[in-house]
Amino acid sequence: MGNGFSLDQCRAVITGASSGLGAEFARQLAPRAKVLVLVARRAEALETVKKELSGTRTQVLCCVSDLAMEAGRSEVSAFLTANGVKPNLLINNAGMGDYGSFASSTAEKTRAQIEVNITALTMLTHELLPQMERPGGIVNVSSLASTLPMPELAVYAASKAYVTSFSEALAIELAPQGITVSCVCPGPTPTNFSQTAKRGSGGDTNRDGQGLLRIPPSQVVREALIALQRGRACVFPGMGVAIAGRVFRLMPRGLMRWVLKRRAGKE
Repeated sequence: MGNGFSLDQCRAVITGASSGLGAEFARQLAPRAKVLVLVARRAEALETVKKELSGTRTQVLCCVSDLAMEAGRSEVSAFLTANGVKPNLLINNAGMGDYGSFASSTAEKTRAQIEVNITALTMLTHELLPQMERPGGIVNVSSLASTLPMPELAVYAASKAYVTSFSEALAIELAPQGITVSCVCPGPTPTNFSQTAKRGSGGDTNRDGQGLLRIPPSQVVREALIALQRGRACVFPGMGVAIAGRVFRLMPRGLMRWVLKRRAGKE
């Protein structure tokens, strides 16, 4: 556990801020932040979140950008420069999934998952690090799925395993530079993720046993921000998710694959 990051008067960039966890990060930071830069593709949805925060003293700016594109990531950096914002907090929340087998996935959806979940998070962090004031903070939103090889959600789970590993490495690298890095790995959370992850003609994912792990977005964000303030590199929010995360990380991989085969009905 390293030194934590203070949220008071922070200047935060939040990706995927138009709904779900991103919007909740904005809500919880608004009473303490000096500037919030909300980043997402949907202009109207961003404006809705901005209006919701209008009662606070925080300056809220909306940056419409498609982070799946290199040009979109460059737009974020240019937007900060144009508006005179020197951020000291980056929340990489934007992400997407795809329910269904890898073989039947479209190349476009698979590529988009990698671009948003891995490339955008990595390259936006790389782009903004030189601009970030110290002390600074980074929160990367991963998933409990990062601890599992998940059939029917293979690319998503693998991309989140990258996020967790990348975050823990950055936490070590950047600590001497005065930047605290925390990774949050939520379990099932009621957001728009499931709607966007479903395929047009496909079904939902297998949700057996998820009820014990489900927690609201407000708790996920609250625990993520507490972890950042305390300098914790990785947090699994909620008692059930914390226990599951520890079990999954310690479980022998052969046993894990056997359990997942049984769950998927392939054995």
